[in-house]
Amino acid sequence: MLKYYVVDAFADNIFEGNPAGVCIMDEWISIEKMEKIAIENNLSETAFAVKEGNAYGLRWFTPGGEIDLCGHATLATAYVLFRFVETNADVLHFNTKKINHHLIVTKKDDLYEMDFPTITPEKYHLTDLMVDALGAVPVEVLKTSRDLIFIFDSEDTVKNLTPDFSKIKQFPEGLSAYVTAKSEEFDFVARAFWPKINIDEDPVCGTMYCSLIPYWREKNGLDKMVARQVSKRGGTVYCEFCGERVKLSGRAALYLIGNICVDEK
Repeated sequence: MLKYYVVDAFADNIFEGNPAGVCIMDEWISIEKMEKIAIENNLSETAFAVKEGNAYGLRWFTPGGEIDLCGHATLATAYVLFRFVETNADVLHFNTKKINHHLIVTKKDDLYEMDFPTITPEKYHLTDLMVDALGAVPVEVLKTSRDLIFIFDSEDTVKNLTPDFSKIKQFPEGLSAYVTAKSEEFDFVARAFWPKINIDEDPVCGTMYCSLIPYWREKNGLDKMVARQVSKRGGTVYCEFCGERVKLSGRAALYLIGNICVDEK
């Protein structure tokens, strides 16, 4: 039996932000079993963590398979550990298993601050397929080693996009498609689409900000920004540019505690 939690990450209240499944384990189970648990949970990510020395090994699985970096499920895992396991700690270290990133989460009152690598995007070209898929024409297209980023000149355009997810799946590049624009109330707004791994829209995508923070910092000169993910559930992300690292902060709310009966017949 595995102890299982569901936490709404980047949420001021329950039913906001991005729900993540969290399994804190004594030892690793098979990748096949983690994949099946993620499919059964049917959340955008389920995180699995095992204590290894002074840090935690960490893996994330979507219903479509393992992913190399995930912000909201890291925040959710840290929330569970701070609240139920490492109750006297205010800093946690994670070593990721798919790609060897070292991640740090610091508890600051009710905020959880994550220290992640900066991912600087590069300019990319716009295609007719992209315009057809998104239903609007971006002013700029960027690309990281994993994802595509589309810059729009209107916050309302980002909020009102109704993409054709079957066409996004046809993009030859980009595991995900991020859209973003300058905001009046916040420093910028964004949305994240992941149909290639069976997640049409991620309610709040932490890793997206690893690439959006350096982009918007170059545009507005601000090292500290407040972003809003304008998905249906919505979520607020407090952002800080620190050179080769970025800091992402948010709140979390506990939704569920239970047991996964993986070994029962």
